[in-house]
Amino acid sequence: MLTLYFAPGTSSMAPHIALHEVGASFEAKPMSWAKKDHQAAAYRAINPEGKVPTLLTDGRPLTEVAAILYYLARRFPDAKLWPEDDIAAQSRIVSWMSFIAATLHPARRQGDDHARAMYALADARLGSNEWAVGRHSIADIHLFRLFWRLRGSLKPKPEEFPNLEAHHARMMARPAVRKAIEIEAALGYELPA
Repeated sequence: MLTLYFAPGTSSMAPHIALHEVGASFEAKPMSWAKKDHQAAAYRAINPEGKVPTLLTDGRPLTEVAAILYYLARRFPDAKLWPEDDIAAQSRIVSWMSFIAATLHPARRQGDDHARAMYALADARLGSNEWAVGRHSIADIHLFRLFWRLRGSLKPKPEEFPNLEAHHARMMARPAVRKAIEIEAALGYELPA
């Protein structure tokens, strides 16, 4: 049994998308920042850091977006989110996931200009490629979620990040992405500007 603790619009959107992408049966546990659900003792017993996402896998907590995406990709290989027999592609996924977590995710904390500079790096890195590693993978899900957030808050012009914009459009065409966004939007976003 899988249970996802998530807060709409946050980084937990990536595992939420991935769960729909792999077709997994799961229980969704939405968390409210306004109600401070992440600070409740019951949740802290599951995730002492009080962050989302947390994925319970048969009752065991798994945290951090990259780890959860990796777990889902490996547990559900038929979804083809992880290139099983291609070590070069696997390494590129790990490289993208590291770049996303270490460079893109914290970029806004250093100001909007810094964030724009880091997303310009991501745009150049992606280039005109359809997907981050040549085929749709967990790296694309992670990249999409962060750019989705930046796009909604900073509202860059399409020509500022043309490759990320094209990637965003391809991701928005995926049923799993649309379903996760529909569910999260119906719950409501409690995100800072």
